[in-house]
Amino acid sequence: MQDQRQSARADFRRMMKWAVVAAVLMVVAALLFLKATGDLTPEMVIATVFGVFLSVLLGAGLMAASYFSAKSGHDSDVNDAARDERNS
Repeated sequence: MQDQRQSARADFRRMMKWAVVAAVLMVVAALLFLKATGDLTPEMVIATVFGVFLSVLLGAGLMAASYFSAKSGHDSDVNDAARDERNS
């Protein structure tokens, strides 16, 4: 069980590293798009960087957390406990 959780942690870290790479690429793409359509102000750059980066990272992080929960056995622990409680 411990080996399964360590493997799940390693997978989670790998997914989050890719999520950071994807978030940075999305920020660059958003800034390039905004630059192509008009002038960029410092406020617009800051808002775009934080907004796009955090949004992509939040979405990917929540998805990675759900995969981590399933792979590490946490979901089955909860299901087993709920089943035992219902049967008592």
